[in-house]
Amino acid sequence: MLNDPVLCEETIEQIHQQRNAEWALQAQCDRLVKVFDEMDDPYLKTRKDDILHVVQRIQSCMQEDSDVEIPNDGGEDHLRGKIIIADDMTPADTLVMQHQKIAGFITEFGGPLSHTAILARSLGIPAIVGVHNAKQILQAHEVLVMDGIQGMVIAAPDNHTLKHFKTQQKDERHRLRLLADLKNKPCITQDGIRIHLHANIDRPEDVKTLRQYDHTGVGLYRTEMLFIEANEYPDEEQQFETYRKILRSLKGHPLTIRTLDMGADKEMGDAEQHGPLAHNPAMGLRAIRRCLKEPQVFKLQLKAILRAGAYGPACMMIPMITSMHELQQTLDLIEGCKLELRAAKHRFDPDLPIGAMIEVPAAALSALSFAERLDFLSIGTNDLIQYTLALDRVDDEVNYLYNPLHPAVLRLIDMTIKAGEVTGKPVSLCGEMASDPKYTRLLLGLGLKCFSVQTNALLEIKHIINNNRFDKICTRVQQLLTLPSTEAVEEALEKLNHDFA
Repeated sequence: MLNDPVLCEETIEQIHQQRNAEWALQAQCDRLVKVFDEMDDPYLKTRKDDILHVVQRIQSCMQEDSDVEIPNDGGEDHLRGKIIIADDMTPADTLVMQHQKIAGFITEFGGPLSHTAILARSLGIPAIVGVHNAKQILQAHEVLVMDGIQGMVIAAPDNHTLKHFKTQQKDERHRLRLLADLKNKPCITQDGIRIHLHANIDRPEDVKTLRQYDHTGVGLYRTEMLFIEANEYPDEEQQFETYRKILRSLKGHPLTIRTLDMGADKEMGDAEQHGPLAHNPAMGLRAIRRCLKEPQVFKLQLKAILRAGAYGPACMMIPMITSMHELQQTLDLIEGCKLELRAAKHRFDPDLPIGAMIEVPAAALSALSFAERLDFLSIGTNDLIQYTLALDRVDDEVNYLYNPLHPAVLRLIDMTIKAGEVTGKPVSLCGEMASDPKYTRLLLGLGLKCFSVQTNALLEIKHIINNNRFDKICTRVQQLLTLPSTEAVEEALEKLNHDFA
């Protein structure tokens, strides 16, 4: 679109006349949008969104007031660069950063379990969220040190502080080099229990990183990023080609495709608001609820996944299931899609494994019933914790209450894993809890044998699993489940990690 003379040449002419680039671009944008608004064809009318998106991207590049430049002294440290400070970031903003030499970002709002923060971790972009008044306290062109692990920002650091953090970076690189020896080794406990260790991905490009890890597939493909990046609903062929491309790239390793989980903090940029504004989007029309309300859009994805399944070991995972009624509706739609594919003589996998995410208490309490109807279960701890503890994980006013070690949360996880054991169905855990080394021994002790983690956590999680005995940890963790308070669990887990380190 940047080569389109209607957009660019007339804008440039206005810049020469008015000497104001942003005004000229916005004026031309408004003129073009008006042309599209006057069209009769409803599809062509929506093409104005492409113009708005491109213009907004150009304007954001023009506005540099929020950038804090870190001078590069010519060293090899790849973490030097610009730090973005903003009110908040969308997942789409975060994706753009990886191509713009951004060292990290700080936001005034948001929580560490928002999709933006999760995506940043998966891309290896340091992020600190929920820093109130950051834009007032931090100055443009000021040197900053970001410690994304501790959630700490240091403005105008002295030489001693800079030296300290440079040493930390050097130590971290050395630790990662040692872990690299595990890339081609299987994930097996010291007493011979094979643990399936897979990765979470957001885009097809993420598979490139996985090629360096043997024995690793994809335990969670978040398909919503395909929709967010396109800023529209991709058709069946687009989705099919994307899923098939990923399967081919995995070269025989499994791919778990989660159906669209749109809503809450994940939305297309120009999403139309239906009805009154939701007071709590996390509790509203999202994930499977939204898909079932828009079955024609949902069926395009279901058919694309079924077709892709004919080209490799794929399975389909349904997010945010809460009742058997929702599950039956979904299974009926899938069967209908199979009939349509047969009629169209499309190649597809009629026996594609179907599973569900356990991420609300109602689903965990019904895990046995779901396991009996499905081929596998996967625990989504990010949402399971927020719904169990009645907090919005994106709300920085209450996300301090977010704690995976609450006894109620652990009992729901334990209940789900046991439902899998009783029915002989695999149970994985794909939430952020699986990517945190602090919880690896705990999850092993609960009987979890399938982890799906952020790619950059694969080796550290494998290191812990390969250096522990499954039987001994299980004995200790069962005692931990009887503890009455979060504080008692935290203390016991700290001792467990110390004893088995």
